Amino acid sequence: MPNNINNWQYKDVVSFLKENGFTLNHIRGSHYYYVGTVNKIMRHVSVPYHGTALKPRTMKSIIEQSGIQKEIWFGKGKRK
Repeated sequence: MPNNINNWQYKDVVSFLKENGFTLNHIRGSHYYYVGTVNKIMRHVSVPYHGTALKPRTMKSIIEQSGIQKEIWFGKGKRK
């Protein structure tokens, strides 16, 4: 997995979300919607699939939607 906000691919994001308990809910066009529970709160995450690296702003949005801390996304922390 990438160590910072740059160069995340769709497959990296999906792999990370699945490792953290998210599951595919539905697909609409080129966006895949995942659901999962973080800190007893149900979260919905939209992940675009365009075949290129996700833009940093898109990654920030995905991180915010997931509710998982940035440190965990970038491998510098552990999820409780």
